[in-house]
This record gives sequence, C-alpha cells and structure tokens, in this order.
Amino acid sequence: MISFNRPNFLKQALGVLKLGRGERKIGVVMESTLKEMTNGDSVLDMDDKSGVGGGVEDMYGEDRVTEDQAVTPWTVSVASGYSLLRDPHHNKGLAFTEKERDALYLRGLLPPVVLSQELQERKLMHNLRQYKVPLQRYMAMMDLQERNERLFYKLLIDNVEELLPVVYTPTVGEACQKYGSIFRRPQGLYISLKEKGKILEVLKNWPEKSIQVIVVTDGERILGLGDLGCQGMGIPVGKLSLYTALGGVRPSVCLPVTIDVGTNNEKLLNDEFYIGLRQKRATGQEYTELLEEFMCAVKQNYGEKVLVQFEDFANHNAFELLAKYRTTHLVFNDDIQGTASVVLAGLVAALKLVGGTLADHTFLFLGAGEAGTGIAELIALEISKKTNAPLEEIRKKIWLVDSKGLIVSSRKDSLQHFKKPWAHEHEPVKELLDAVKAIKPTVLIGTSGVGRTFTKDVVEAMASFNEKPLILALSNPTSQAECTAEEAYTWSEGRAIFASGSPFDPVEQNGHIFVPGQANNAYIFPGFGLGLIMSGTIRVHDDLLLAACKYMED
Repeated sequence: MISFNRPNFLKQALGVLKLGRGERKIGVVMESTLKEMTNGDSVLDMDDKSGVGGGVEDMYGEDRVTEDQAVTPWTVSVASGYSLLRDPHHNKGLAFTEKERDALYLRGLLPPVVLSQELQERKLMHNLRQYKVPLQRYMAMMDLQERNERLFYKLLIDNVEELLPVVYTPTVGEACQKYGSIFRRPQGLYISLKEKGKILEVLKNWPEKSIQVIVVTDGERILGLGDLGCQGMGIPVGKLSLYTALGGVRPSVCLPVTIDVGTNNEKLLNDEFYIGLRQKRATGQEYTELLEEFMCAVKQNYGEKVLVQFEDFANHNAFELLAKYRTTHLVFNDDIQGTASVVLAGLVAALKLVGGTLADHTFLFLGAGEAGTGIAELIALEISKKTNAPLEEIRKKIWLVDSKGLIVSSRKDSLQHFKKPWAHEHEPVKELLDAVKAIKPTVLIGTSGVGRTFTKDVVEAMASFNEKPLILALSNPTSQAECTAEEAYTWSEGRAIFASGSPFDPVEQNGHIFVPGQANNAYIFPGFGLGLIMSGTIRVHDDLLLAACKYMED
C-alpha cells in the first residue's frame, strides 16, 4: 500500500517532468514543495516572476516565507489587524508572536497567550477526535480552512491518513448530499446558466489572478451518488486541498469551480435548502455553448498553461469534453485517466505476488463508464507498449459488463461509442456470475457505482480457478463499494488480493491480519498535476500517464 506522503507524489511529478522536458535536470525547485535544494542554492535567489518552467509570479512572497519573516498582506497593502484576523490566507490565530502583534496592529484583538502552531494542532486534533459523526469532522475542518488556512494544511499534512477520509472520500460524498444544509461560506466559483455570455467577467471576480489549477465539475455524477447538481462543489474543494497537502501546490493558485446547469434530482429540486438552479439539467447546444465559453474564458484569463481537471461529469459528457479539449487545452479527467493510472500501478505492483506479466492476465470489469473504460484502455496501452502487439488484439483479453450484461459484438449497434472497442465475439451473458464463469478472469474490477454486486457466489467463483484472485472494488463512497474487504477475504478463504476506492479497516481472519489496499485517485492527481505545472507542458499525453504509473508502482 502506498503511503500518503509528499516524496511519493514528487516522484510522480518528476516522472512527468522527465518526459515533458526530456532529460533536462531541474536545478532549483520550489522550496515550499521539495524543501531541499539539489545544488544548495537558496530559494531567495530565484526569480520570483515565474516558478520552474510553467510557474507563476509569487505575488505574496509565499515561497520566501521564513520563521522570522512571516508573509502577510502588508507586503501588498496596509489593512487593520482586525481584517488580518479574518483573512484565512494569513491569519495565524494565537500563533502571532509578540513582535507580530505590535507590527500588525493586533494588540488587544487576541488573548494575551501565544500558542505555537504545534500546540494549536494538538488541541484541534483532540477536538476532532471527540466527534463521533464523520460529517461533523468534515464541517469542523471546513470551518478551520475558512478561518486559518495555514493551520488547516498543517493539520492535514501531519495527519493525512487520519484526515484524508474526512476531507475526501468517503465523507465528502455525504457532505455533497447535504451541502445546502451545511453551507456557510462559498468556496470557489459558481458559474450557472445565468452567467452565460459573461463568464470571463465572473472569472475576473475571483481575487487571485495567477491560477495554475482549476478543478471543475457539473455535479451530474458525484462519486457513486448520482446527480447532486450545484452541491457537487465539495468535490473540487476537496481535490484542491489535496493538491496542496500532498502535492505542495500553493492554495492561492488553485480554483474550485462548479458549472450549474440544473439538476434532474427531484429530491434536490424540492429541497428548500438547495443552493443551485431549480430547473432540469440543460443539455445539447445550451450545455455545449456554456462549457465552450467557460473553456475559452479560462484560457483567455489564465493562459495556455493552466491545468483544468474535469471531475464527476456524466459519461456522455466526460468523454466528449476530454476528446474535444485535450488538443486545445491542458486538461485531465481524473475519473477516466486518474483512476486508470492508479489501478494500472496497483496491478503491476500485484504482479509481485501473483507472478507473470500483465499480458498473462484476463480482466473482467463490472461497470463500463468513465472509470471502467479508462482503466481498460490504459491497461491495453501498457501491454501493447511492452509486447508490441496490436492494441485491437490486446483488448480481446479485457471484458466489460454493463447494466445489460456482457458487452459483446451482437450489441455493437446499440452501444455508446466509448464501449464499442470492448465488444468481443461471445454469446450474450446477462449476469455477472455467469460472465465470471464463462470468461474465467484472473482480475475482477468493479467500477459500477453499485454496492454489494460482488456477491459471495461471484467471489467464490473467482477463488475456484485462481490461487490468488485480484479483486478491486473501486466504487466510492464506501457504501457503494462492490464488496467489503472482509467479504473478499472471507469468501476467498484469505487468498484474495483486494483493493478498494475508499478505505477499509484491516481484517483479522484465522489469526492473520489482512490490510486492504486502496486504489484511489488521490495517489495520482496531486503529483501528476504538480508535474504538469512544473514542466510547463501544455497538453496531456498518454505517455505522461504511463510515466506517473511507473513511479507510483515503484
């Protein structure tokens, strides 16, 4: 299992850099990211007008901050100490020193005690652990982010394994479902149909001008929870917090965006606390024109090198948007490409336990949407690259099951375009269990978004013809996982190699402790995005994804 720490993500970033910039060595890298110089030079000697390769101006001197010289808005303009305490980007709460309280007009605005950031961190972690309901922890973390950003990220970085499930999946799913009820202060930009024709003006309303990463969703397919409309904002906010905590990207260059075109969720439309447009989803030309205006405005306002990460778009839009903009913008779809990269790296790592090569295995997917077809395609690309076999031939060992059963040639005319490459010659099969028995896969991967679909019969069938069956229940959040870790280990008599999208606790069985793996996008996108930013690349190619996979599997 890969640990959540910055060196792992920086290895991925440097893997992307290596391909994006040839073998050119990076002499100096942002101190706030790598925290060590390759040649001993100080970050203070850097030209602050641009970062490495594709960086942006360090407007607030964040890369020059030291213990003795804290960075505050005073470097740009003078405001009252009262305003400073209400600026989450620069507020330190009780950690302001005696000198800072005098210099920044804070005398009398704080209690007299000075508490170090470390002591504040211990207190907050103690308080968080008193909450029994995960959503309460989520709300407490969001409150902290809105009043003291520095402490929020220190807390998250130092306690990432404990807090990742709080700010990210699975808790963020419940937060999105209840976003209207828990909404307190807007985080990010909301661009709705009302803003059509003036999206560039809306982007200019955002206070930070040098944006490097945008995570955008239209809320139509949030995790495995379906259409949550405008309340999907929790996803971009959560993803970008990990860009900073795990990748070291400055919060000031990150922008969460929700595109609100309505929702088809009747429950939300009838909810008096719903915060989005109360109308059915716009489709067709109206939707296309809004997204086109948004993408053009982003490029015009932030330049060629801004990274746009698509999140939780429905299948029919996700593939079209990626295909349309990957040749004109720096875009990355985390559901299609990010998930695929993590799973591929996990499969290659699992080969150390089961032996053989990827080409020796047969793959069966439950779910043929963005994640399923994205993983399948990257697996096929990797095998083709290693064996020099035609891609079409490689695909024949990869099978997909959707809601209508096994995808076979006789269904080709009725299939969506992204499913057609996976339609192979075989008699129709309706049920997953029958498909498992017919195909006899060595690897079973769930991306269906439907919980408990890997039944006891399915897992036992996998175990009957595999000594060590690979079972990946990837759907999020935990409630939507195809099976639990305990079920996989129990039904396979402890022989399964198991990983999931959301975390599961270790399982004890017959005196053995089994620690489930986690194949979550959080392992890839912070480091991958950082590499794209640092290298200054302007397009994402499949070779970059494969490079990131290699560094992750190592």
